[in-house]
Amino acid sequence: MKGNIEVRLTLNGEPRCAQADSRQLLVEVIRDALDAKGTRIGCLTGDCGACTVLIDGEVRKSCLVLAASIDGIEVRTIEGLEGIEALQEAFIAENGFQCGFCTSGMIVAAADLLKNNPSPSPEEIRRAISGNLCRCTGYESIVEAIHRAAQGSV
Repeated sequence: MKGNIEVRLTLNGEPRCAQADSRQLLVEVIRDALDAKGTRIGCLTGDCGACTVLIDGEVRKSCLVLAASIDGIEVRTIEGLEGIEALQEAFIAENGFQCGFCTSGMIVAAADLLKNNPSPSPEEIRRAISGNLCRCTGYESIVEAIHRAAQGSV
């Protein structure tokens, strides 16, 4: 049944509230109602990873989550991640982006990886970003960027 609902969540550390259609996707509410434009709308099928966020500390694709299901939950977008400067600098140094469309989702996934595994192998990096598609780079520069950030050699 279609209807408007009020969604309360903690977005990037701040309590927020938004009106949403009961069938609206979290990515749409994040971008449109809450104005966090770093989270991208890509495929809307969970394949590309451009909409990657952290929901209660877990990497999730916000295009696969109904906004109604996150009432009272903590959501972190690229704008709310702390300590990602080394990752950002490494992406620049290693040319880990071209068009930039996938970058925010890649950095969210990479930040979560490095938080849980500060010294990942290239295979672990590839596994961590495997849910994020990039049509420009061929992935090697992204893997190198994450590896560089992990080593602290930015």
